Amino acid sequence: MKAIKVQFKPVGKKYFFAPGKFDIKDGTKVIVNTIRGIELGYCVGEIFDLKEEDLTSELKEVSRIANDNDVKNYEKNKLDEPEICKKTKELAKQRGLDMKVLECEYTLDRAKLIIYFESEGRVDFRDLVKDIADIYHTRIELRQVGSRDGAKVFGGIGPCGLIVCCQRFISEFANVSVKMAKNQSLSLNPVKISGNCGKLLCCINYENDLYKELRKNAPDIGDIVETSDGPAKVLSCDVINRNLKVKYLNDENRFGYPKLDDVKFTPSIEKRKRDELDDDSL
Repeated sequence: MKAIKVQFKPVGKKYFFAPGKFDIKDGTKVIVNTIRGIELGYCVGEIFDLKEEDLTSELKEVSRIANDNDVKNYEKNKLDEPEICKKTKELAKQRGLDMKVLECEYTLDRAKLIIYFESEGRVDFRDLVKDIADIYHTRIELRQVGSRDGAKVFGGIGPCGLIVCCQRFISEFANVSVKMAKNQSLSLNPVKISGNCGKLLCCINYENDLYKELRKNAPDIGDIVETSDGPAKVLSCDVINRNLKVKYLNDENRFGYPKLDDVKFTPSIEKRKRDELDDDSL
């Protein structure tokens, strides 16, 4: 089945569409019919063969390749959207609604205006929808998004000193857990492992698979290993540099720093079970 990937925002999610009768190249602007309405997006990459098992819903066809008039309408919509956001913020404030308006977007034909907002709790925005509809005379949809999506809109600098990943290349957010941070021996201080959104740093997920693989053949903290100087208890394990910190059992006041490859250990039953569960989850 032939397909293309269509993106609607520079760092947005990519969606599958059938190219139909069109010879669509990378970067070509196309008009597609989505669940939100008629939208203009652009092709990312070339036409490729999509396996049926990778489909989550029926594959829609591209309606047409965007013409100059489509591009003109799209650009006009983009010019109008900042003013709509500003007006929505004013109306929400007048209504006393606890919500942070992030961005808004028209469908290409202006049949619908979608406004995204962030809030810690539920917001009754029915009266706000009426206020906005009275001004812009189109169908209004207010959509609440999470804190990660909010951080993606506002951007900022991450703890690494670079622009946050979600504004540069992350098109879909992956699950990040405290277990991943523990796997990498990171500090569990929330301030150090949280991003601008207040959630766990997305980059914790980047090296997780490598750490899981390396830890399969490494002892856990508290395990007993055999060293050239006798049995010792593991106090810390740096799987990247292959270093251990141990406390020797034959002398409680003696510590050592052997190489991981120079010690012998037998994985515990709990460790083997845990590694098996990790394999099943891949």
